[in-house]
Amino acid sequence: MKRTSVSLALFGALLAFGPQLAQAAAPDWSKVPKRDIQVFHAGVTPIEWIMKKSDHSGRTGLNKGESCVGCHEEKGGLNFDMKRLAGKDLEPKGAPKTMNFPVAVQTAYDKDNLYVRLTFKAPGGGVDPADKENEVKATVLFANDKVSQGAQVGCWASCHADARTMPGADDKKTKYTKDGAYELMQWKSAKGAKAADGSVTDKRNMEGGSAGVKAEGSKSGDTYTVTFTRKLNGTLAEGKATPIGVAIHSDHAIGRFHHVSMGYTLGVGADGDIKAAKQ
Repeated sequence: MKRTSVSLALFGALLAFGPQLAQAAAPDWSKVPKRDIQVFHAGVTPIEWIMKKSDHSGRTGLNKGESCVGCHEEKGGLNFDMKRLAGKDLEPKGAPKTMNFPVAVQTAYDKDNLYVRLTFKAPGGGVDPADKENEVKATVLFANDKVSQGAQVGCWASCHADARTMPGADDKKTKYTKDGAYELMQWKSAKGAKAADGSVTDKRNMEGGSAGVKAEGSKSGDTYTVTFTRKLNGTLAEGKATPIGVAIHSDHAIGRFHHVSMGYTLGVGADGDIKAAKQ
C-alpha cells in the first residue's frame, strides 16, 4: 500500500505569506451564519472498521456513494448508539464522560483568504490526559480530491487500525492515506499568552506551505473561540466544494482520544453542507 502522510500544518516560523495574512481584515462574524455540528468520541472505529460489513452496516451505503453524514445526522443531532461507542468493545481504555458536544462553525472568504471560526465548550472527564501542555487542541482538516471517499467519510480515510494510540498499534505511525492527502490546521491552547481577563490568544503563523495559515484562539468563561485564516488557493478555491472535518482534543487528550465530526463539504461560492459567506 502506498502511504501518503497527512500534511500537518505545524506551528512554526513566519512564512512568506505571513504579512499578507496579518493584514487581512477579519470578517464581520455577526453577519456570518453558524452551522452547529456535533463532534463525538469515536472510540476504536478506524476506516477498516467502517468498511467491514460485520461491524458497520453502513458499509453498503458507502459503497453506493452515500455519505456518513447523510445517514447519521438527524435534525442537527446524531443518531449513533453512544452506549455502544462507549462500551468496552469499541472503547477498551474507557470512554470520556461526555460522548458528544456541539461546535458552532462559521466560514467566510474574500478575494484572498478563507476564514474558519469554531466556537465550543470543551468538556472535561477525559480518560487519557497525556498532553500535559495543552488543555485543548482544535483542528480543521481538508481533503484534496485524490483522497478515496474523502467527501463521504471525512477524516476516517486517514484513520487506520495500525496508527498510534490504537490498541496494539505502532506508536510511531501517524495518520495516513492510501491516495491523496489531507491538510491539517491546528491551534493549541498552551501556546497562547494569558491576558488579564483570563483569555488565551495565539496569533502565531502556522507552517502551512503556500496555504500560509494563521491561527488565533481565545477563551471566555468556559467557551473557546478559535479562528483560522488561510490563503484561498490550492485545495480551496472559489467555486469549489471541499471535504472538511473538525476535531477537538479536550481535557489534555492526545491521538484518537478526541471528539471528531463526520465528513462535511465546505462550499466556497458553491453548494456545500457548510457554505462560506462572501465578504
